[in-house]
Amino acid sequence: MRICSFLPSGTEILFALGLDDSIMGVTFECDYPPQARTKPVVVLSKLAPGLSQCEIDHQVKSYAARRESLYRLDTVKLQEIEPDLIVTQELCHVCAASPDDVGAVFAKLQRTPEILALTPRTVEDVFNDVVAVGIATGRQQQGRQLVDTLRARIKAISPELRHRPRVLCLEWLDPPFVGGHWVPEMVSLAGGIDVLGRAGMRSYETDWQAIVECNPDLILVMPCGYHTHEVEQELKTVRLPHEWGQLRAVRDGNVFATDASSHFSRPGPRIVDGIEVMAEFFQRYSRSATRKFVRTDQPGRSFMAS
Repeated sequence: MRICSFLPSGTEILFALGLDDSIMGVTFECDYPPQARTKPVVVLSKLAPGLSQCEIDHQVKSYAARRESLYRLDTVKLQEIEPDLIVTQELCHVCAASPDDVGAVFAKLQRTPEILALTPRTVEDVFNDVVAVGIATGRQQQGRQLVDTLRARIKAISPELRHRPRVLCLEWLDPPFVGGHWVPEMVSLAGGIDVLGRAGMRSYETDWQAIVECNPDLILVMPCGYHTHEVEQELKTVRLPHEWGQLRAVRDGNVFATDASSHFSRPGPRIVDGIEVMAEFFQRYSRSATRKFVRTDQPGRSFMAS
């Protein structure tokens, strides 16, 4: 089977099911496992590199207003590959290419590939998608075994906290977006309380006044598509409002830059890693309500108010 993945989480699932040799095309963002970088790139972004979060937000909204896709498919490479299966998604046209993008190149392919569109909104949906990919690729047993392993890891977390932290998950900083879909559920499984997120619902733009009013104990900064070092840089360069310094989490140094791409943005097997990372943050918070600047061995970093 010749498979093309149009989203990073799909690529991660395919590799986790042992389909390395069947993966013939990936996206420009597919970077895990490292072997993914060796695959031909068939999905590219139309956004220019090096944009600020505010500039990215403006461009995304502009493309949406014109009903244009943010992505460009490499038609020539797809014609060369002639995929049997394309793994894509219908959840968010901002996060990855969708079936609408595929339709534009169908007429140029000698045969029509099977399309598997994933639409996860919860942790359970993510697990179901793993099984669905397994079924579509003849790896049903491997898919179910992987899901069983992931469930066992979540069950083993069993957080026992004296104080469950009230947590804010920021999916974007400028403007602020609250993490949604599976993220609020991840917070709960790790032992926290998501103060603004809506489990199973879309991420949404909010304002700083709403954030001040909820005044979280702990803030996890997880801008979609960013790795830890990039998030750390954003926290240093984004112009945050005066209200930021008033937040309890900021004053106490309980603001953490996370590896969003690895653990939160991509609905694949590694969201369980994300739950484990969250649980470690929450356990540390529970042991000490006030924290100084700490660099941990986990993919996150705390920031005191400047």
